[in-house]
Amino acid sequence: MRLVTLDDFIETYTKFRQRGLSFITSKLNINSIKRTKSAFNELDIQSANWWIIPKIQERWNQLITGDSKIEYEDFVMKKFLSNSKDLKMLSLGSGICSHELTFASYKNFKEIVCIDINEVLFDAAKKSASEQELDNINFKIQDLYSYNFPENYFDIVFFHASLHHFKNIEELVGQKIKRTLKTDGKLIINEFVGPNRLQFPKHQIKATNSAIKLIPKPYRKRFKLNLFKNRIYGSGIIRMILADPSECIESEKILPAIHKNYTTIYEASYGGNLLANALKDLSHHFLELDSEKEVVLNKLFEYEDNYLKNHSSDFVFGIYQNTTS
Repeated sequence: MRLVTLDDFIETYTKFRQRGLSFITSKLNINSIKRTKSAFNELDIQSANWWIIPKIQERWNQLITGDSKIEYEDFVMKKFLSNSKDLKMLSLGSGICSHELTFASYKNFKEIVCIDINEVLFDAAKKSASEQELDNINFKIQDLYSYNFPENYFDIVFFHASLHHFKNIEELVGQKIKRTLKTDGKLIINEFVGPNRLQFPKHQIKATNSAIKLIPKPYRKRFKLNLFKNRIYGSGIIRMILADPSECIESEKILPAIHKNYTTIYEASYGGNLLANALKDLSHHFLELDSEKEVVLNKLFEYEDNYLKNHSSDFVFGIYQNTTS
């Protein structure tokens, strides 16, 4: 466990340049929920994380659906839910609801309930739903821990990059979600399932630093900074808790709890062990590709693929069937 690292100072400075002083001071609030909300309360956050790279998104699609052009929502609907009708979905920690809105566009869904604590993101989601004339999706501003899960009600419970923000995973997954799902209901996740509080092991940090060396220096200039990225040191626990008390609080418990309480229908790993940290603050260089940049990304992909042959994936997409006790 690392209390403070050099990356903590670099990350703080980067966030100051990207999101301003008010964002930094918001992390001094003694209310942990308000600190969590401050991490997500802007619609147009400027960052250079790996998920903004189109070729990364195509890689995810390929690894999850088997086709670089097919998003997982369409894959789920066509392969697993094409004959289902009047579906009811619960989405927890929905944020801006982009994935839920895609599901709602299918006539298979009668009701989609989205729950989150962030009013700003929900206002944008409501506007989008209205523009698309979707009347089968509802938004509830509520803390998950105070939500009264209706028993045997939902066909699907869905998490997209939100389950790793919740604590008491065994109780949530093994009891509350099991009870709210119908007997044949499904749990669908697209999640970070790696180490708690992003406390990556030394071998992973070492491999990430080797991956960074594969990136030519011009593409290692950090987003909005006059600094070059040469290596990472890992995140310190103190900054993790201050920045977002919910971040990866019990992430490594997610898959064990799911595998214990559900039957796996489909599960696909898509890595991120090295790429997420190697490309953080550098991803803006790869939004538009030329032949050189494409070669760089392909080298990074190959390097991570080799790493994953001996290490479990930090990111997983999965569909799981509820099982009776």
